Amino acid sequence: MKEVVAVVGPMASGKNYICSQMEQEGWSSIDADILVHDAIEKVKDKILEKFIPYAQQQNIKLTNADGSINRRALGTLLFSFPELLEVQESIVYPIIMQQIQDFINQHEKSIINATVLYKTPELLKQCDKVIYVTAPFFKRLARARRRDKLPLSQILKRFHTQKNLLKEYQKHFPAEKIVILKN
Repeated sequence: MKEVVAVVGPMASGKNYICSQMEQEGWSSIDADILVHDAIEKVKDKILEKFIPYAQQQNIKLTNADGSINRRALGTLLFSFPELLEVQESIVYPIIMQQIQDFINQHEKSIINATVLYKTPELLKQCDKVIYVTAPFFKRLARARRRDKLPLSQILKRFHTQKNLLKEYQKHFPAEKIVILKN
């Protein structure tokens, strides 16, 4: 019988660490963040078409010298115009959902490593359990600064958008199947 676990939580809480520990116990994991990066490149023409007018207003260049999407610039734009996040998700999520479904179909014990898996109820309902990883604010802040090298203001904006993350999972998943792990 297939087992599927979601490892979720806010930015820099330690989701990757938890997944690596579970992999040592025979689980296979897929990282939705990496899938997002790949999917963005696959549909970059659609993204550029939708977002360039907004980027020009903010004097943000959405492409790198090689023509690929500048994900950091895209992130800045999305956090400047939250309504655009929904547009991007409608373009990118179908690709990601299919990739995750294919992954689940190929493995007996699957981990979906994703911050906002609750936004894809079709995948969330396949999970036997949700492991919500959390960590103290300042520990997360230090990790995010070291790892992502983003300006403090951008990190704080991202933290702010994720402040009610646990409540979202509690709305969409049975409480008895949510495990809160402090990292």
